Amino acid sequence: MWKTRAKTDEEEADYFHSTPIKRWSIGLVKFVAFLVTLMAGVVLGLSLSTNFSRYYNLQTELFFPRTMYMANCDKDCLSMKSFLGPTHLMHGMTDEELFWRASMVPKMEEYPFERVPKVAFLFLTRGPLPFMPLWERFFMGHKGLYSIYIHSIPDYKHNVTEDSVFYSRQIPSDEVFWGSITLVDAEKRLLANALLDFSNERFVLLSESCIPVYNFPSVYEYLINSAHSFVESYDEDSPQGRGRYSQNMAPEIQEYQWMKGSEWFELNRELAVNIVADYKYYSIFRKYCKPSCYPDEHYIPTYLNMFHGALNANRSVTWVDWSRGGPHPARYGDPNITVGFIQAIRNNGTFCMYNSRPTSICFLFARKFAPSALVPLLDMASTIMDF
Repeated sequence: MWKTRAKTDEEEADYFHSTPIKRWSIGLVKFVAFLVTLMAGVVLGLSLSTNFSRYYNLQTELFFPRTMYMANCDKDCLSMKSFLGPTHLMHGMTDEELFWRASMVPKMEEYPFERVPKVAFLFLTRGPLPFMPLWERFFMGHKGLYSIYIHSIPDYKHNVTEDSVFYSRQIPSDEVFWGSITLVDAEKRLLANALLDFSNERFVLLSESCIPVYNFPSVYEYLINSAHSFVESYDEDSPQGRGRYSQNMAPEIQEYQWMKGSEWFELNRELAVNIVADYKYYSIFRKYCKPSCYPDEHYIPTYLNMFHGALNANRSVTWVDWSRGGPHPARYGDPNITVGFIQAIRNNGTFCMYNSRPTSICFLFARKFAPSALVPLLDMASTIMDF
């Protein structure tokens, strides 16, 4: 009998490969593998192309931007205009922050803009300004030569129209109590807010009972051209003068340096900056000058006497009548307002020094007037005071 011989591995392989179905299967596998490889290559190529395109576009945009992004400088950029003078008087600064900001002084002598010096009128009031119509007439036609600042009790709003020179001229304020250091705080607050406007050159403190006795051009020329400031400062050997001095103020403030004077000052910019910047001597007054010591009558007169006496005319430009005695000056109402009375304030025959020369014009403002004086004052303003 014939015996069947087992096939070797090589023969099995040859048989497998020689089968048509098997050969088709092998071809299909290779084709699928080829497609997979091709798709993988396409995907990889697209990925690389996308990354390269993105990188290229980023580099192109960096050096050749299609869109220029610019800040809105009306709101976002620090401009010279906004630095030289705030558009709005209201702000959120504390007194410490305000005084620091206001005491900045440029080192360059020349201004990088056309500076027209202005007079800052600082109104320290408890409420309304009864002589606002008179002041409106005084300021009329002189825009750009003056600034107005009002310190009133907190939350009080002056009822004025938008076309008024007093519109939106109130500054952030705090409570003020007669005879206390809070009066000095209010004065420094007014000075500091006014110093934020670099065009303000002279600073005059006024109350709600003050009136002008000369027209604006006369007042402006008098103050702007003065070589001195006008702060009353004198030594008074009495309980109301030296008697208010405290030995606790030594050695920083000696008794011989202690001075008294009217609260209603007029200062040039240099002295205003020095007073706002002072904390050392102010803190001594805050600690030791308490009733019956009145800081508003002693702090500025003493400080200027100690350090800046040569810059002070040592007199006030605000007339006031203390002839009746007592803690408050005389007050004048409707029956007192006559041509002769106003003329006597303007020129009563006495002389004072102005730029080291004698002059008969010593007072530019006057106080203390009652609201009833408004009508007669308006009636004579154009003929007597020339405005």
